[in-house]
Amino acid sequence: MREVRLRWYGYVLRGKEDSVRKIGLNFEVIGKRPRGRPKQHWAETLHMNFKVAGIHPELALDLERWRRDIRIADPATLRDKR
Repeated sequence: MREVRLRWYGYVLRGKEDSVRKIGLNFEVIGKRPRGRPKQHWAETLHMNFKVAGIHPELALDLERWRRDIRIADPATLRDKR
């Protein structure tokens, strides 16, 4: 799952500035949240994936290196391909 999330992030980052995907990536909702446990945001999950994988988000601009690095980031993809 981590590889898929990181692959999608790279696709969005390399896209045009005015694309709906890139606008949605940077969109912040204003207002108060309901009481209770704070919801986990997609950006927080993505940040943790970068940290676990040991890669920097700006590497997504180099497509070949990005694909290689995100494949290493998710051990499940290495295990399943024999």
